[in-house]
Amino acid sequence: MPRKSTRVTFAVLATGAGVFAMLQSLIAPALPTVQHALHTSQSTATWVMTAYLLSASVFTPILGRVGDLVGKKRTLVAVLVTVLAGCLVAALAPNIGVLIVARVVQGAGGALFPLSFGIIRDEFAASEVSGSISNLSAVIAAGGGVGIVAAGPIVSALDYRWLFWIPVAIVAATVLIALRYVPESPNRAQGKVSWLGAALLSAWLVALLLPLSQAGQWGWGSAKVLGLFAAAVLLFALWLTTEARSHSPLIDLRVMRLPAVWTTNAAALLFGAGMYAIWSFLPGFVQTPTAAGYGFGASVTESGLLMLPMLVAMFLSGVLSGRLEPRVGAKALLTAGAALGALACGFLTLWHDAQWQIAVVAGLFGLGIGLAFASMANLIVGSVPPEQTGAATGMNANIRTIGGSIGAALTSVLVTARLQPSGLPHASGYTHGWALLALLCLAATGAALLVPVRRTGRTTDPVPAGAQREPVRVR
Repeated sequence: MPRKSTRVTFAVLATGAGVFAMLQSLIAPALPTVQHALHTSQSTATWVMTAYLLSASVFTPILGRVGDLVGKKRTLVAVLVTVLAGCLVAALAPNIGVLIVARVVQGAGGALFPLSFGIIRDEFAASEVSGSISNLSAVIAAGGGVGIVAAGPIVSALDYRWLFWIPVAIVAATVLIALRYVPESPNRAQGKVSWLGAALLSAWLVALLLPLSQAGQWGWGSAKVLGLFAAAVLLFALWLTTEARSHSPLIDLRVMRLPAVWTTNAAALLFGAGMYAIWSFLPGFVQTPTAAGYGFGASVTESGLLMLPMLVAMFLSGVLSGRLEPRVGAKALLTAGAALGALACGFLTLWHDAQWQIAVVAGLFGLGIGLAFASMANLIVGSVPPEQTGAATGMNANIRTIGGSIGAALTSVLVTARLQPSGLPHASGYTHGWALLALLCLAATGAALLVPVRRTGRTTDPVPAGAQREPVRVR
C-alpha cells in the first residue's frame, strides 16, 4: 500500500522523466545554431546527439538494474543529480568538446524511465498501477514532442544555452522534492551488479549504435562501419553467454524469454524504428525550400508548430489508454498504436503536398505513440517479477532506441540516395522512406498480435524473490 502521497510521488517521477524525454529532442533543431556559436563543423556538432544516444543506451538498463538491487529512490535521486550536473555543464560549455561530455553525463537520465516504472509498481495501490504507468508513459512520449515544438521559440527568444538552463531549474527543484516525498521501494533483487555483464552490454551497444548513427558520414562500406558491426555481433554473443552462466546476471535472460516480454520487445524494436525516424525526418521535410519541388520552406519554429498535433495526440492517447487498458487490454492498445503508426506513414507516402496533410499525419502518429508507449510499459511491468522491473523496462526502452537508430539509418539511406544539384534530396527519397516506415510499423502490428493475453490478477514470476538461481544455458 502507498506510504506517502502518490500524487506527489507521481509528479516527481513525471517531471524527471519528462525533462529527460525533452532533452532527447530539444537540442536537435538547434544543432545549426550550436555549430555556428561554438565554431565547429557539422560532423562534429552531430556528436551532441550521438553522444547522448550512446550514453542513454548504456546507462538505462544498467542503472535500472542498480535500482532493483540497491533501492530505486536512492538511484533515482543520484540520476537526477547527474542530469542536473550535465545540464549545468552544457549551459556553461565554452566549446563543443565540453558540450559533448555534458551530453554523455545527461544520458544517465535514461534510467529515470525504468526507475519510475519500478517505483510506481512498488508504491502505488494495485488498482492505480496500470493507469499511473499509462499517464507516465504519456508524459514521456509528450516530452519528446515538447522538445521539438519548444526548441525554436526558446532559441529565437533567448539563446541555445537556455535549452539547458531551463532544465537546470526544473531538475533542481525535482531533486529536493524527491528527497522529501518519494519513499524508498521495499522490493530488492537478490545478488549484486554484474560488472562484466555491464561492460559487455555497453560494448555491444556502442559497437552497434555508433556505426548506425555515423554511417552516413563514414560510408556504409567503410572499414570502421563494417568492423564495428562485426564487433557488435561478437560482443553480443559473448554477453549472452556470460549472462546465461552468471548467478547474478545484469539482465535475467529467462525473463527476457518470457512470451509477453520478447513479443513486446519485438514490437518496441519495430515501432521505435518508425517513431524516431518520423521525429528525425518530418521536420526536415517541411523545412525544405519549395524550390526543391516539395516541402514548405518552414522555419524551425514553424516546423515545430506543425508537429504540435503529434504532441497533443500523444499525451491525450497516453492518458486515455490508462482508462481503456482494464477494459480492452494492453495487447489491443499496442496493436492499435502500431496500426495507427502504419496508417500515418502510409498516408504520408501518398499525400504530403499540403500542410494540413502533415498535421493530420502528425496527429495520427501521435495517437499511435501514446497508445504504444503506455501499453508496452504495462505489458512489461505486468509480466516480470517486481525485483526485475527496472532491468526489464530499461531493456524495453533500450530496444526501442535501437529500433529508432536502425529506422533513422535506413531512412537516411533512402532519403539521401539521390540528390538534386542543389544538394537537397529528391521527393522520391522521402516517399520511399515513408513507405519503409509504414512497413516497419505494420510489422510492429504483427508482433503486437503475437503478445499473449495476460490473465487478470496474475503476474508471471519465473524467478521468485530469494530463490536459488541456477545458471541458464543459451541454446
